[in-house]
Amino acid sequence: MTQQHSTVLIIGGGAAGVSVANNMRRQNKTIDITLIEPAETHYYQPGFTIVGGGAYTLKQTMRKEADLIHPSVTWIKDYADTFQPEDNTVTLRSGDVVGYDYLVVCPGLQLDWGKIQGLKETIGKNQVCSNYSPETVEYTWECIQNMQSGIALFTQPPMPIKCAGAPQKIMYLAADRFRKKGILDKFTIEFLNAGPALFGVPFFAKALSKVVADYGITTSFNHNLVGIDGDAKMATFEVSDSNGNKERVTKAFDMIHVTPPQSAPDFIKQSPLANAAGWVDVNDKSLQHSKYPNIFSLGDVAATSNAKTAAAVRKQVPVVVDNILGLIDSKTVVEGYDGYGSCPLTTSLNTVMLAEFSYGGKVTPSFPCLDPRTSRSIWWWGKTTGFPWLYWHLMIKGYRIDIPHLESYAKKFVSEP
Repeated sequence: MTQQHSTVLIIGGGAAGVSVANNMRRQNKTIDITLIEPAETHYYQPGFTIVGGGAYTLKQTMRKEADLIHPSVTWIKDYADTFQPEDNTVTLRSGDVVGYDYLVVCPGLQLDWGKIQGLKETIGKNQVCSNYSPETVEYTWECIQNMQSGIALFTQPPMPIKCAGAPQKIMYLAADRFRKKGILDKFTIEFLNAGPALFGVPFFAKALSKVVADYGITTSFNHNLVGIDGDAKMATFEVSDSNGNKERVTKAFDMIHVTPPQSAPDFIKQSPLANAAGWVDVNDKSLQHSKYPNIFSLGDVAATSNAKTAAAVRKQVPVVVDNILGLIDSKTVVEGYDGYGSCPLTTSLNTVMLAEFSYGGKVTPSFPCLDPRTSRSIWWWGKTTGFPWLYWHLMIKGYRIDIPHLESYAKKFVSEP
């Protein structure tokens, strides 16, 4: 067992971890930074939607992790296993122990495929697909391409999940593919959401209901997928009524796009850093741990109520970096994160509704004078070209992209009936 020590130790090398490491390096040329990440491939996960929709390739979402991390950052290819916050150490799966002055926890979340009975056995075949994993996303496009008619189901599990709009984005892309082929009328498309509404922000939910109506899609709320029989092409849902009574219903399908249930990684749930729900227990504005002041968390694993998106990470990174550097200089912690998240909702194969919002469901767009509810081709360009470029060339490299997002930009649109 070897003991190492780093001024700043980062757990997780996804969007959050690499951005924090590189951003911190730009702010401070000498600070000692170590990153723990076992994977050698880094994925641009927002691209998975358009891979499944046939407008992007999986290869376009991939980069070598080694090419993204600043050479002065120490990269340990291992898994974090346990945390000893009282001793300021983390034990790795290999048994090595790494000490730290400051810890940043951002390993993302886990996909709980096993929580849906039969899903593991049938995912990736029998027209059972999912955009949520690089192993399964290409099969989504295969299913959409090969279908000529039938019942297509799209599911959404209980929150929280990564990018809450993604379960319906792929549905709109599929419907638009069918429409462009002239076969949309040969399909029954249904969106089955465990939650009570189409989208968590009513302003956007209302606009999306028009998109749903335009494609002739049926919506069923409080429907949680609990079992799937791929060979028989049957899906079982637990349906809750307004009194909390539950019953099970079974639906036939010719194709089903499944969004798996999601939760904090098991090693986080079992750690002293977690809250009762398993997420890293932080102040939702400063991103500082509620018990251990030298620990911070951001990204999907943090117990914040914002949408779990790459856009949220972009706004969280400077808050974490500045607070750690501030603590080193004996400054007070700043509550700099307002819950911003962005969800580019692909409403067709050439239009996107850019939903931007902050804590409390406040509509906070970055672009004045543009009605945020309008699906635009400029945002499709953003989704396929602009945003990936910003991710790879600016955000991941540690540059700060601070575009103001203001509630006042949306005021006149929000007040409209």
